[in-house]
Amino acid sequence: MLQVLKKSINLVIVIHEIYGINQHIKNFCELLSKQDFDVICPNLLDRERPFEYSEEENAYLNFMENVGFSDAEHKLKNLLLGVKNKYQKIYIIGFSVGATVAWLCSEEECLDGVVGYYGSRIRNFTQIVPLCPTILFFPQEEHSFSVDELISNLDKKNNIEIYKCFGEHGFSDPYSTKFNEKSSQFAFNKMLNFIKKN
Repeated sequence: MLQVLKKSINLVIVIHEIYGINQHIKNFCELLSKQDFDVICPNLLDRERPFEYSEEENAYLNFMENVGFSDAEHKLKNLLLGVKNKYQKIYIIGFSVGATVAWLCSEEECLDGVVGYYGSRIRNFTQIVPLCPTILFFPQEEHSFSVDELISNLDKKNNIEIYKCFGEHGFSDPYSTKFNEKSSQFAFNKMLNFIKKN
């Protein structure tokens, strides 16, 4: 688990991608802590070393076979139980599979906001109705499904803001070949305004 604690009254829980707590996630947590949030990023993988991007297939299989969405959701809800009385405000920000896990937790009453970056598997859980304000960022297109179709399904729900950003899945990760600086900055600014507003 990665923790950057500053005795803040507000907590952000960051949920990593299939790769684990890599440099991108560490940097993101550091950026949030500079905004005066306590930050916790649980390690959902049963390994210390994150996967390399070249190991994408293995990382995906490892997540699906050894972690899975329901186990990850369970871990997050246990973490929330342990921290909910220590903070005035709690937010969850997730990337990719982490965004889907954040989405699965959005019905928890102790949350003040959920942010999801390219949570492509949200398409399997469209029955969820977030209880807290939720902001989702999707790339223009995904290889395995129609982004526009998913957005139109989610758009009917209350409490949700959705943005389609230029680029591909992973556009916010400066270490990825899919990185798009403009979209990354746009999403980061929107996310920051969103959690400060809520």
